[in-house]
Amino acid sequence: MGFMDGRHCIVTGGAGSLGLAAARRLLGEGAQVMLVDRDEAELKEARGRLGEWAPRIGLHAADVSVPAAVQAMIAASVDRFGPIDAIFANAGINGAMVPITDYPEEVFDQVMAVNVRGPFLAMKYGFPAMKDGGSVIVTSSVAGLTADPGISAYATSKHAVIGLVRTAAKEMAARRIRVNAICPGPIDNDFQGELEERLTKVLGMDATAFLNERIPMGRHGSADEVAKVVLFLASDQSSFSTGGVFTVDGGMHV
Repeated sequence: MGFMDGRHCIVTGGAGSLGLAAARRLLGEGAQVMLVDRDEAELKEARGRLGEWAPRIGLHAADVSVPAAVQAMIAASVDRFGPIDAIFANAGINGAMVPITDYPEEVFDQVMAVNVRGPFLAMKYGFPAMKDGGSVIVTSSVAGLTADPGISAYATSKHAVIGLVRTAAKEMAARRIRVNAICPGPIDNDFQGELEERLTKVLGMDATAFLNERIPMGRHGSADEVAKVVLFLASDQSSFSTGGVFTVDGGMHV
């Protein structure tokens, strides 16, 4: 066991690379984790990859952009593990990669619904079910600190959640609930790989090599390197950190 013994944590986007890596770190330190994602089959596969901790893992399929679904998610998690200690609001999509004048409005709305309304709903319905002194971590991105052509919805959403985090941090300070954002740079996973395939076509050159040249440390990060920051923020190790924006980008935006 470890310093998250008995803590109840919710991880949205739990079947994806970052969610799975964070769950592994939290479980390894003794936490009980409710994995949340849209696809139940993918959740079961994720649990299988965390098999040694199966008794401390719950699964819940939900669309994080739908209020009733988030309310049900919170209720199911509390029913399984009791009051919540930490929420990692990590579910996200990247949308299209086209100029603003060509950007499909329905795709823009979908990105905002998942990437912004999702964390908002997790907080709205999660805060009342959280213990005082708990923690919420929201996945933003280096795109929440800057932007590039063609990613108007994604960049807008990732900037927006930083504002949400800073507001929530001030609102919840009296209960000692900390709210922070993480901003990963390019990570070596399927989510980033799919984005880089499209970016390669836009740039007319290898996007992975292009991005590595922009990262002072000269490489993509790993999901586990992000997960270590999530664990720090979820735990009492970060007891005086709130409203923060924690980059995990190899110095890309120093």
